[in-house]
Parts: sequence; C-alpha cells; structure tokens
Amino acid sequence: MSRAALLVLADGRFPAGGHAHSGGAEAAVKAGRITSAASLEDFCRGRLHTAGLVAAALAAAAALGTDPSELDAAADARTPSPALRAAARRLGRQLLRAARASWPSPELDALARQFPKGAHQPVVLGLAARAAGLAPRDAAHCALYESVSGPATATVRLLSLDPFDATGVLARLAPELDRVADRAVEAARRVTEEGTDALPAASAPLLEVGAEWHAGWPVRLFAS
Repeated sequence: MSRAALLVLADGRFPAGGHAHSGGAEAAVKAGRITSAASLEDFCRGRLHTAGLVAAALAAAAALGTDPSELDAAADARTPSPALRAAARRLGRQLLRAARASWPSPELDALARQFPKGAHQPVVLGLAARAAGLAPRDAAHCALYESVSGPATATVRLLSLDPFDATGVLARLAPELDRVADRAVEAARRVTEEGTDALPAASAPLLEVGAEWHAGWPVRLFAS
C-alpha cells in the first residue's frame, strides 16, 4: 500500500476539479451562516457528519469492490438536490479522467464506459483509491477530508479569512474525522450482506436548499 498515493489523491492540486466547488460554503456565507473561523468550524463539523459521512461510506464501499452501479444509485437516492447531483457527476467525470491518467486500471476504464456523463464523485473516488492500491479506510479519509477542506479553502477566498485560522479549523476537526472514517468503513463492510441500505443516509437539508439557491445565481465565484 502506498501512502504517497493517498497524498496524491487527497492533494488539492490533484486535477479533479474540486477547487472550483465550495461544498456549500458560498451559499452559507451569503446567507450569513459562515462569518468567522468559529462559524466555519460549525459548518464543517455539520458537513462532516452528514454529507461527509455519506460520501466516505460510498467511497469505502467502492474501494471494497461493491458494484459501482448499485453505489451510484444509492448516491442518487441520498442526494435530493438536482444541483448537487449534477455537481457530483461533473466532479466524478473530472476525477475519473485524472485517476485514469494516474493509475491506469480496467475497473476505471469500465466505469468510464458505464457512466459516460460521470458517476457520483465518491464512487469514482473509491475506485480510484482501489486502483492506487489504497485501503477502504484511505478512501473514506480522502472523502472526509475533501468534505471539510473544500469549504475551508473557499471561505478563505469568500471572506478573506486568515488561512492560518482556516487551517486551524481543519486541525481541530482531525480527530473527529478519524472517528467518522471508522463509522463509514464499518457501514461499507456491511453492504456485502445487507445491501446498500446499510450505508448512511444522513441528511443536511440546508446544504440541499442552499445548493438549489446557489445554482440560480447569475454570478457566483464557485460552481457549487
């Protein structure tokens, strides 16, 4: 197992398109729900335990070899917002391009043929981790880190927040992230016997509502 591969996959400079998305932070800033490092931490913690947990479990299940079509359908069912579903597939398509260039794999090639318009990003992430020789827990960690680092980085740009404060938020959330990763992997391992209903379905209504609101803006800094 290559820990260096995990660093590559989780690196914000990996050309997977995540830099163009705020993870709901842009809408939250405009609505006044993120105004400081403290409120950013609250936002990221909520995201970690809802959208982050769901994404991490999907990624871990994909890394374990669960049928991608079943996982993609499960991701759809857990994403009520059409805007978020579209964003997840755009991100999945971009991540798949980067992953195939980095870790050529018959499974990634098959996924590209099966989902020409893009599979959900966490499903692609899990298969990319698998192609890179990483473990399901690595895939879960990567998904969870993305779920909080995206909003933190976006808020630096949106509010001119001190980057040191944003990094401090991520550092304080790290132990919590580890615990959520354990929950995600445990759920993913149950899929073999229980099916995809074993995966978490934690909801974040404000993220869904904010995504639809954000999608209608004529001018915005981030794609989602």
